[in-house]
Amino acid sequence: MTSHLQTFHAVVVGGGLVGKTAALALTQSGLRTALVASTAAPLPPGAAFDSRIYALSSSSQALLERLRVWQALDRSRLGPVFDMRVFGDARAELHFSAFQASVPQLAWIVESSLIEQSLDTALRFQPNLTWFDSRAQGMTVDAAAAQVTLANGETLEADLVIGADGAHSWVRAQMGAKATRRDYRQTGVVANFKAEKPHGETAYQWFRDTEIIALLPLPDDHVSLVWSARTDHADALMKLDPAQLSAEVEKATENTLGKLDCVTPAQGFPLALQTVDRLIAPRVALVGDAAHIIHPLAGQGMNLGLRDVAALAEVIANKEAFRDLGDPVLLRRYERARREDIQKLMAATDGLQRLFSVPGTLARTVRNAGMALVGAQPLIKRWLVSAALG
Repeated sequence: MTSHLQTFHAVVVGGGLVGKTAALALTQSGLRTALVASTAAPLPPGAAFDSRIYALSSSSQALLERLRVWQALDRSRLGPVFDMRVFGDARAELHFSAFQASVPQLAWIVESSLIEQSLDTALRFQPNLTWFDSRAQGMTVDAAAAQVTLANGETLEADLVIGADGAHSWVRAQMGAKATRRDYRQTGVVANFKAEKPHGETAYQWFRDTEIIALLPLPDDHVSLVWSARTDHADALMKLDPAQLSAEVEKATENTLGKLDCVTPAQGFPLALQTVDRLIAPRVALVGDAAHIIHPLAGQGMNLGLRDVAALAEVIANKEAFRDLGDPVLLRRYERARREDIQKLMAATDGLQRLFSVPGTLARTVRNAGMALVGAQPLIKRWLVSAALG
């Protein structure tokens, strides 16, 4: 193929929700932006809900509203969370209430495909955006610019390359950043169910025998399951037929929502903690799973990635006129802005996962006593809700 050079302010590599949100934020600010990504795959015919869902915080909602994506979502498919009930493995219980915390809702439960299709639509109407449905296969960086070569023969030149290409990031490898990964030896099993009893816009979470089970509210009394199970157990769960899986979830959740009817096939994804030694390199910045992976027990992984995008967009919007997007000073501002938030959330989720993975009566007694103590402290609960909202 003959290489054709095209110039941009920024190139975003990666087509998940974080990458597409980053591309939209940059192009809406007037920057010529290239997106190297594929379009969103539609739901299978007849599918009631996408198995992949996210619990979006107020900060994520605010970002999507600023980009005019949230307003385009089908409201009938959004599930607000007004209450959350967390059950320990020795009868301890925590209750979080949006009313008591004086917030409109604790989170929104949203299907991945719903957001991604709205992002795709918004991106197609951006005059400053060029979308390349191809794969990046080469990157060089010098003092003047970065160049990304694509499998289709195109060469893209830009001031800044943003790596939003997931846990096994190609961009991260090109910039020489080191990723440290610790496998939790767990798999997140996800599926959706129609519940017999109304969920009342309440999210439920159970800690059971070193595993964590969550039922998250969707419209029309549907719920989304996220079961962080030992890998061998997860494999067994995903081999069950829909009726058998429903029965297992009913048992594990103590029939809280009555009979469950499985409406989407179960899917699984490996769970791990992954850190990187740096978020930036000359003319390169990482966002989303390319920069960090945390345990899903708090439902904060996507929110953390979207806060990366918001911080990077803010740094760029406030840059001095004489700096280009790849200026090391700007990139260091971005890394400093994100360091504390990422480290705190990693420590919190990893600490909880470790705490509830310790077997034995003494460990169970201690952690449930801690849950009871938190539940009796309104100020601590309010602080936890505030932290989760971003």
